[in-house]
Order: sequence, then structure tokens, then C-alpha cells
Amino acid sequence: MKTVTHWIGGRPYGDGSSASGTWAPVTDPATGEVTTLVAMAGADEADAAVAAAKEAYATWRTSSLARRTAILFRYRELLHARRDDLAALITAEQGKVHADALGEVARGLEIVELACGLGMALKGDTSTEVSDGVDVVSVRRPLGVVVGISPFNFPAMISMWMFPMAIACGNTFVHKPSSKAPSASMLLAELAAEAGVPDGVLNILHGDEIAVNALLDHPDVAAVSFVGSTPVARHVYARASAAGKRVQALGGAKNHMLVLPDADLDAAADAAVTAAYGSAGQRCMAVSVVVAVGSAGDALVPRIAERATKVTIGPGDDPRSEMGPLVTRAHRDEVANHVAGAAAQGADVVLDGRDFTVAGLENGHWMGISLLDRVGTDSDVYRNEIFGPVLCVVRAETYEEAMDIVNGSPFGNAASIFTRDGTDAGSGWARLDRRSTRAKTLATACSAHLTPS
Repeated sequence: MKTVTHWIGGRPYGDGSSASGTWAPVTDPATGEVTTLVAMAGADEADAAVAAAKEAYATWRTSSLARRTAILFRYRELLHARRDDLAALITAEQGKVHADALGEVARGLEIVELACGLGMALKGDTSTEVSDGVDVVSVRRPLGVVVGISPFNFPAMISMWMFPMAIACGNTFVHKPSSKAPSASMLLAELAAEAGVPDGVLNILHGDEIAVNALLDHPDVAAVSFVGSTPVARHVYARASAAGKRVQALGGAKNHMLVLPDADLDAAADAAVTAAYGSAGQRCMAVSVVVAVGSAGDALVPRIAERATKVTIGPGDDPRSEMGPLVTRAHRDEVANHVAGAAAQGADVVLDGRDFTVAGLENGHWMGISLLDRVGTDSDVYRNEIFGPVLCVVRAETYEEAMDIVNGSPFGNAASIFTRDGTDAGSGWARLDRRSTRAKTLATACSAHLTPS
């Protein structure tokens, strides 16, 4: 069976064994079979990863921008050449269809390309004579050892959103990816070494809360970046900031799509299906709530249902598949329980994906498309991030009520309005609550979808 260990100091850690003695299974979401064992780090491995990064920082921080840029350009070319291999690893462990995985790699490459040209952004500035005999000089310096903790749903993209920018700025990096999909990060590290990233500048540490807490507490870690669930984001922010580190912690999302009666309902239905069920709903920018105003709901829900039933669900390596399985059996069961709970709390279950399976792959983590109508804002399915192929439709009598629903959610990340009326679209942008309060992790944005009358 394949094993995945840590990447520390420019090479696989130790003799390929798990020094902590603990391994975690990685399953193929389409079959349910355990295909890989991943080493789970303890405090000793965390110390080793940080020590390697600290040692490398002594010289990397003073390396020229020209040298860093040259390495990153080589890295970009290697990633581009191996994009199909990266996508295959994502499909095998995360479950998303190959085309979707290729899109993930492409989005990650965009940030690598941005890092290649970061030199201009790193320039300081000088203001002379701001007061008598006083000049002000601003100089940008790297922080030191930076930690990135990323989720399972984009095992390559979010990694590439983190460490290329950090190392381009002269920092060194310890990356803790999700142990549910660890292989993509290892290929990223191997290609970085091939591109010329010095030993210790990029390290990969697999593990659970033991490894995470060891990194959050470590005195030689200067900053932490996290993407994941809201409860864990709160923990990471509180613990790392208490240790004096810079922290950004991005938590859960519940994106709303507001549909007015005058909207092009066919366009709205197309958008709802794509936005809700793409990547099996396992993405933080998925639309998980449609707020239907007035008569819009009665006409919109059947349109969504009709389109949703035509989505082809199957293994990610089958080119006919448009949606793959969920990442683990436990996550699949959690999503299914939310659908069952919604029915018990009064929602109309228009489409129920709990019994879906694929012939010959019955042990896979399959969850069909679910569509829930007349969902109450006090129900569990509305108040929690589901992270699966479940779309909730909330009814509102008026535009005012609909805006109150959107603004009343404690979640970000985005909201959209479907209407033919430019006035409603413009006022929606102005009235959406964009304060960073409670569990909102990004400023709520509003995009208007205007169609010709």
C-alpha cells in the first residue's frame, strides 16, 4: 500500500516511517477503499519541520529577488507540465472530476505566476521632510517561518495560494495540508525542490490537532494562515494570536443567491445548479441558499429540480461524470443527516440524494443532489455550513424581507442578486451588510445578474 510521509529539509522525512507511530487511512472516494496511509506528525516532527525552516531562513531571507524569481519561474513551468498528474492525485483522494481538478490547478498556477512578479510589490518607499529634518523610510522585510494549514476540498489550489507568495517574500514555510488528501502537496514539494527551492524553505507536515497545536505554540513560528471550518478557525486564531503570532483564519461560508420575480428564471436556475452542485458542493464559494422573493419560488424550484436531475454523477476519472463523490464516508453521512434533519424540521424535500449510488461502486462516498424548499432560517440545515450537494430555498414575501435574511446570516463569503431591475441590483449592493462581524470571514460582496427586459 502507498505511504505518504512528511517532507522536511528538502526530502522525505526519516526512513519513510511514521516517527510518531501513527498512520491515518486515505480512501478513494469513488470506491471507499483505503489506498494510502499517511504519517501523522507528533511534536517531534513539528519541531523538526520548524527547525529546518528556521535554518533555511537565515540564508533565504537575504537571497536576491532575482534568484527567488528565477526559481519561481522554473517552478511554474514544472507545475504546468505536471498539471495532469496533480489533477489525477486530487481526483484519487478528494473525488472531484478531472476537469474540475484541472481547473483547481489552473487557479493555483495563477498565484504562482503572481509570485513570480512580486518584486515590484515588495518595494519600500521614502517620504522626505515630513517634518523639519525628518524623513520617513518604509522597508518591507520577511517575517520568518510561516505556517499554512489548508483544507481537503482544494488540496493543490489553496496550497499554491499560500506558500509561493510567502517564499517569494523571503519567508520559509511549513505547510500542514489535510490528511484526507495529502498526495498533491507532496508532489508540489517535490517539484519545488526540482525547481531549485533550497532545502528547508518549503516543508510539508501531515497530521491532526496534535501537529497543528505544536505549530501554533512554537516560538519560532512568526505567522499562521488557515482555511477551514469556523470552529477550527476560531481555535487557530485564538491560540496562535495568544502566542504573539500574526494570524489570518478563514472559516465557513453560506453564500446566498437572491432571486426577484422579474429575473430571467431560466438563467437563475442554470446558475443555481452550477453554483450549488459544482465540486459536489465542497467549496466555500458554493451557493447554498436561494432566497426566492414573492412568486419567484414557485416557478424557480421546478426549473432547478429539472436541471439538477440531469447532472451526471460518477467517479472523477470518468470523463462523463459532472459531479463526483464526497471526500469521506463520515462527511457523506453528515451531509445526509442534514437532509434528514431538514425534512424533520419542516422543509419540503424536492430532491433527496441520500439513497444515490453508482452501480459497481456501491461502497463509494456517494451523495446525490438534494434540493430543499421552504427551509426555515431557524433550521439546522440553514444555520450550519453543509459542504455538500444540498441547496436550500428560503421563501421571502418582499425584497425587504429577503435582504434581512441575507444580512442576518452570520456567514460570508458572497451574495448575488438576479433581477432585470438595475435599481434593485444597485440598492442591494448598497444595503448588504459588509461588516466583518461574528463568523463572517470575508467581506460580503454582492454581484448583480442583469438580463434584458
